[in-house]
Amino acid sequence: MTQPKRLAPATRAAVSAGLATATSFFPAKPLGCFGDGGAIFTDDAELAATLRSVRVHGQGSDKYDNVRLGLTARLDTMQAAILIEKLKIFEEEIAARNKVAERYAQGLGDVVTVPRLASGCTSVWAQYTIRVPKGCDRDGFAAKLKAQGIPTAIYKPMHQQTAYRGFPVADGGLPTSESLCRGVISLPMHAYLGELTQERIIKAVRGAFST
Repeated sequence: MTQPKRLAPATRAAVSAGLATATSFFPAKPLGCFGDGGAIFTDDAELAATLRSVRVHGQGSDKYDNVRLGLTARLDTMQAAILIEKLKIFEEEIAARNKVAERYAQGLGDVVTVPRLASGCTSVWAQYTIRVPKGCDRDGFAAKLKAQGIPTAIYKPMHQQTAYRGFPVADGGLPTSESLCRGVISLPMHAYLGELTQERIIKAVRGAFST
Protein backbone atom coordinates (compact mmCIF):
# COMPACT_ATOMS: atom_id res chain seq x y z
CA MET A 1 0.00 0.00 0.00
CA THR A 2 1.38 3.36 -0.95
CA GLN A 3 0.32 6.80 -2.05
CA PRO A 4 -0.55 7.48 -5.70
CA LYS A 5 1.98 10.31 -5.90
CA ARG A 6 4.78 7.75 -5.69
CA LEU A 7 3.64 5.90 -8.79
CA ALA A 8 4.67 6.32 -12.40
CA PRO A 9 2.47 8.69 -14.47
CA ALA A 10 1.04 5.78 -16.46
CA THR A 11 -0.65 4.35 -13.36
CA ARG A 12 -1.38 7.44 -11.30
CA ALA A 13 -4.83 8.21 -12.73
CA ALA A 14 -6.21 4.70 -12.27
CA VAL A 15 -5.25 4.39 -8.62
CA SER A 16 -6.45 7.86 -7.64
CA ALA A 17 -10.06 7.25 -8.68
CA GLY A 18 -11.40 6.98 -5.14
CA LEU A 19 -10.57 6.68 -1.47
CA ALA A 20 -8.88 3.35 -2.15
CA THR A 21 -8.20 1.31 -5.27
CA ALA A 22 -7.29 -2.37 -5.42
CA THR A 23 -5.33 -4.09 -8.15
CA SER A 24 -4.26 -7.65 -8.84
CA PHE A 25 -0.73 -8.73 -9.71
CA PHE A 26 -1.85 -12.13 -10.98
CA PRO A 27 0.54 -13.27 -13.76
CA ALA A 28 -2.03 -12.63 -16.51
CA LYS A 29 -2.46 -8.97 -15.53
CA PRO A 30 -0.68 -6.12 -17.37
CA LEU A 31 1.55 -5.72 -14.30
CA GLY A 32 1.84 -9.28 -13.03
CA CYS A 33 4.19 -11.19 -10.77
CA PHE A 34 4.96 -14.90 -11.10
CA GLY A 35 2.46 -16.00 -8.44
CA ASP A 36 -0.31 -14.48 -6.37
CA GLY A 37 -0.14 -10.83 -5.45
CA GLY A 38 -2.05 -7.58 -5.25
CA ALA A 39 -2.05 -4.11 -3.75
CA ILE A 40 -4.37 -1.47 -2.35
CA PHE A 41 -3.57 2.19 -3.07
CA THR A 42 -4.75 5.06 -0.89
CA ASP A 43 -3.59 8.48 0.29
CA ASP A 44 -5.63 8.18 3.51
CA ALA A 45 -3.09 7.49 6.29
CA GLU A 46 -5.68 6.14 8.74
CA LEU A 47 -7.13 3.74 6.19
CA ALA A 48 -3.63 2.65 5.15
CA ALA A 49 -2.78 1.81 8.77
CA THR A 50 -5.96 -0.26 9.10
CA LEU A 51 -5.26 -2.10 5.87
CA ARG A 52 -1.71 -2.90 6.96
CA SER A 53 -3.15 -4.37 10.14
CA VAL A 54 -5.69 -6.48 8.24
CA ARG A 55 -2.89 -7.68 5.95
CA VAL A 56 -1.04 -9.23 8.92
CA HIS A 57 -3.69 -11.13 10.88
CA GLY A 58 -5.19 -7.87 12.20
CA GLN A 59 -2.24 -7.13 14.47
CA GLY A 60 -1.95 -3.95 16.50
CA SER A 61 1.11 -2.12 17.80
CA ASP A 62 2.06 -5.33 19.58
CA LYS A 63 2.60 -7.86 16.82
CA TYR A 64 1.34 -10.64 19.08
CA ASP A 65 -1.95 -8.83 19.77
CA ASN A 66 -4.54 -8.99 17.01
CA VAL A 67 -6.92 -6.05 17.41
CA ARG A 68 -9.24 -6.96 14.52
CA LEU A 69 -10.04 -9.87 12.26
CA GLY A 70 -7.40 -10.07 9.58
CA LEU A 71 -5.79 -12.09 6.83
CA THR A 72 -2.46 -13.57 5.87
CA ALA A 73 -2.10 -11.28 2.87
CA ARG A 74 1.55 -10.29 2.75
CA LEU A 75 3.25 -10.13 -0.64
CA ASP A 76 6.26 -12.45 -0.51
CA THR A 77 9.75 -11.15 -1.21
CA MET A 78 10.18 -12.98 -4.51
CA GLN A 79 6.99 -11.52 -5.99
CA ALA A 80 7.93 -8.05 -4.72
CA ALA A 81 11.36 -8.31 -6.36
CA ILE A 82 9.77 -9.32 -9.67
CA LEU A 83 7.29 -6.43 -9.54
CA ILE A 84 10.02 -3.88 -8.73
CA GLU A 85 11.86 -4.85 -11.91
CA LYS A 86 8.70 -5.00 -14.02
CA LEU A 87 7.65 -1.54 -12.84
CA LYS A 88 10.77 -0.16 -14.52
CA ILE A 89 9.45 -1.18 -17.95
CA PHE A 90 5.72 -0.88 -17.24
CA GLU A 91 5.20 2.28 -19.29
CA GLU A 92 7.02 0.72 -22.26
CA GLU A 93 4.83 -2.37 -21.98
CA ILE A 94 1.68 -0.22 -21.93
CA ALA A 95 2.87 1.51 -25.10
CA ALA A 96 3.48 -1.89 -26.70
CA ARG A 97 0.00 -3.08 -25.71
CA ASN A 98 -1.50 -0.01 -27.32
CA LYS A 99 0.31 -0.80 -30.58
CA VAL A 100 -1.13 -4.32 -30.44
CA ALA A 101 -4.61 -2.86 -29.88
CA GLU A 102 -4.15 -0.49 -32.83
CA ARG A 103 -3.15 -3.35 -35.14
CA TYR A 104 -6.19 -5.36 -34.06
CA ALA A 105 -8.48 -2.39 -34.69
CA GLN A 106 -7.02 -1.79 -38.15
CA GLY A 107 -7.12 -5.46 -39.12
CA LEU A 108 -10.53 -6.40 -37.69
CA GLY A 109 -12.58 -3.22 -37.52
CA ASP A 110 -14.53 -4.06 -40.67
CA VAL A 111 -15.55 -7.60 -39.64
CA VAL A 112 -16.20 -7.36 -35.88
CA THR A 113 -16.95 -4.63 -33.37
CA VAL A 114 -13.64 -3.59 -31.83
CA PRO A 115 -13.24 -1.62 -28.60
CA ARG A 116 -12.91 2.14 -28.90
CA LEU A 117 -11.55 4.50 -26.27
CA ALA A 118 -13.43 7.61 -25.28
CA SER A 119 -11.70 10.89 -26.08
CA GLY A 120 -9.00 11.68 -23.54
CA CYS A 121 -8.89 8.13 -22.17
CA THR A 122 -6.15 5.54 -22.29
CA SER A 123 -6.09 1.80 -21.60
CA VAL A 124 -3.56 -0.79 -20.48
CA TRP A 125 -5.55 -3.40 -22.44
CA ALA A 126 -5.73 -6.11 -19.81
CA GLN A 127 -7.86 -7.92 -22.41
CA TYR A 128 -8.72 -7.22 -26.02
CA THR A 129 -12.40 -8.06 -26.36
CA ILE A 130 -14.27 -8.00 -29.64
CA ARG A 131 -17.98 -8.36 -30.36
CA VAL A 132 -18.87 -10.84 -33.09
CA PRO A 133 -21.66 -10.03 -35.58
CA LYS A 134 -25.21 -10.68 -34.49
CA GLY A 135 -26.26 -14.25 -35.25
CA CYS A 136 -22.68 -15.51 -35.28
CA ASP A 137 -22.03 -18.88 -33.61
CA ARG A 138 -19.52 -17.63 -31.08
CA ASP A 139 -18.66 -21.11 -29.78
CA GLY A 140 -18.07 -22.27 -33.34
CA PHE A 141 -15.94 -19.19 -33.96
CA ALA A 142 -13.84 -19.96 -30.86
CA ALA A 143 -13.47 -23.59 -31.99
CA LYS A 144 -12.13 -22.49 -35.37
CA LEU A 145 -9.50 -20.33 -33.69
CA LYS A 146 -8.60 -23.09 -31.23
CA ALA A 147 -8.05 -25.48 -34.14
CA GLN A 148 -5.36 -23.05 -35.34
CA GLY A 149 -3.72 -22.83 -31.94
CA ILE A 150 -5.24 -19.46 -31.03
CA PRO A 151 -6.68 -19.26 -27.50
CA THR A 152 -9.71 -17.14 -26.63
CA ALA A 153 -11.58 -16.31 -23.43
CA ILE A 154 -15.21 -15.57 -22.52
CA TYR A 155 -16.13 -13.79 -19.29
CA LYS A 156 -19.44 -13.75 -17.45
CA PRO A 157 -21.16 -10.61 -16.11
CA MET A 158 -20.82 -10.22 -12.34
CA HIS A 159 -24.52 -10.83 -11.68
CA GLN A 160 -24.24 -14.25 -13.34
CA GLN A 161 -21.37 -15.35 -11.11
CA THR A 162 -22.54 -17.86 -8.50
CA ALA A 163 -21.41 -15.70 -5.59
CA TYR A 164 -23.50 -12.72 -6.76
CA ARG A 165 -26.64 -14.41 -8.04
CA GLY A 166 -28.54 -13.54 -4.88
CA PHE A 167 -27.81 -9.83 -5.10
CA PRO A 168 -30.56 -7.50 -6.35
CA VAL A 169 -30.59 -6.24 -9.93
CA ALA A 170 -32.79 -3.72 -11.71
CA ASP A 171 -36.37 -4.63 -12.61
CA GLY A 172 -36.28 -6.81 -15.68
CA GLY A 173 -32.74 -7.97 -15.01
CA LEU A 174 -29.69 -6.74 -16.87
CA PRO A 175 -30.54 -7.45 -20.51
CA THR A 176 -27.83 -5.22 -21.99
CA SER A 177 -25.07 -6.89 -19.98
CA GLU A 178 -26.42 -10.32 -20.86
CA SER A 179 -26.77 -9.48 -24.55
CA LEU A 180 -23.23 -8.14 -24.73
CA CYS A 181 -21.89 -11.17 -22.89
CA ARG A 182 -23.40 -13.52 -25.46
CA GLY A 183 -21.55 -11.78 -28.28
CA VAL A 184 -18.11 -10.93 -26.92
CA ILE A 185 -14.87 -12.89 -26.92
CA SER A 186 -11.33 -11.95 -25.95
CA LEU A 187 -8.32 -12.43 -28.21
CA PRO A 188 -4.67 -12.90 -27.16
CA MET A 189 -3.22 -9.66 -25.76
CA HIS A 190 0.16 -8.95 -24.21
CA ALA A 191 3.05 -6.55 -24.67
CA TYR A 192 5.20 -9.05 -26.57
CA LEU A 193 2.67 -10.15 -29.17
CA GLY A 194 4.80 -9.84 -32.31
CA GLU A 195 3.44 -8.47 -35.58
CA LEU A 196 3.75 -11.78 -37.43
CA THR A 197 1.88 -13.65 -34.69
CA GLN A 198 -0.78 -10.96 -34.54
CA GLU A 199 -1.17 -11.03 -38.32
CA ARG A 200 -1.80 -14.77 -38.06
CA ILE A 201 -4.48 -14.14 -35.41
CA ILE A 202 -6.13 -11.44 -37.53
CA LYS A 203 -6.07 -13.68 -40.59
CA ALA A 204 -7.65 -16.52 -38.60
CA VAL A 205 -10.40 -14.27 -37.23
CA ARG A 206 -11.23 -12.93 -40.69
CA GLY A 207 -11.10 -16.43 -42.14
CA ALA A 208 -13.50 -17.74 -39.52
CA PHE A 209 -16.21 -15.49 -40.93
CA SER A 210 -15.63 -16.47 -44.56
CA THR A 211 -15.99 -20.24 -44.14
